[in-house]
Amino acid sequence: MDPDSVKSTLSNLAFGNVMAAAARDYQKEVLAQEKAQASSSVNEDIDLDELMDDPELEKLHADRIAALKKEAEKRQALKRQGHGEYREISEGDFLGEVTGSEKVICHFYHREFYRCKIMDKHLKSLAPRHVDTKFLKLDAENAPFFVTKLGIKTLPCVILFRNGIASDRLVGFQDLGGKDDFSTKTLEGFLLKKGIIKENKKEEEDDDSYADRNRSVRSSINPDSDSD
Repeated sequence: MDPDSVKSTLSNLAFGNVMAAAARDYQKEVLAQEKAQASSSVNEDIDLDELMDDPELEKLHADRIAALKKEAEKRQALKRQGHGEYREISEGDFLGEVTGSEKVICHFYHREFYRCKIMDKHLKSLAPRHVDTKFLKLDAENAPFFVTKLGIKTLPCVILFRNGIASDRLVGFQDLGGKDDFSTKTLEGFLLKKGIIKENKKEEEDDDSYADRNRSVRSSINPDSDSD
């Protein structure tokens, strides 16, 4: 046999053996990956089953649902009392409205005053965001008795009531920077400082706390899992 031919044949055989070995190695690697994925899937199923059956998590979930239901019922009750919107009332309605809720904000205004319209805009924006407080407006020209009784001299005048008693007031824009272009946030800050409204962070904090507790339960079930 020609030496060159023998050399070529041996070379081809060696190449064939290398390719065959590579093919076997690749097949082993694929099988190993499939096996690992199957094992991981089984572990995930077990973890989820344990999580769903965990009594601590079930209690947290039930407590959260109960709290949300209670809060929703409270909001509905307040809305039935006129909370959650910025409403105009008459002088005849004034006493009943102011004494009917724990916290009330009443804007005494004049229809032709530009600054009263600015105050209207901001209070209308705040009312649905602070349902615990009742937001009202009363035309000062049509309420001479209460304008005199409350000593209102300048409009706009926003009076803050607690349990039917006038506890504080905002006259004009003197506590809002004295300019017409103050923001709703500025007015909200003033009302927060006076304690007539409260910050709307409770629900977000509750959600964060609830999520943290859930992550804690997951970690106790599967300590090797990565945190969120």
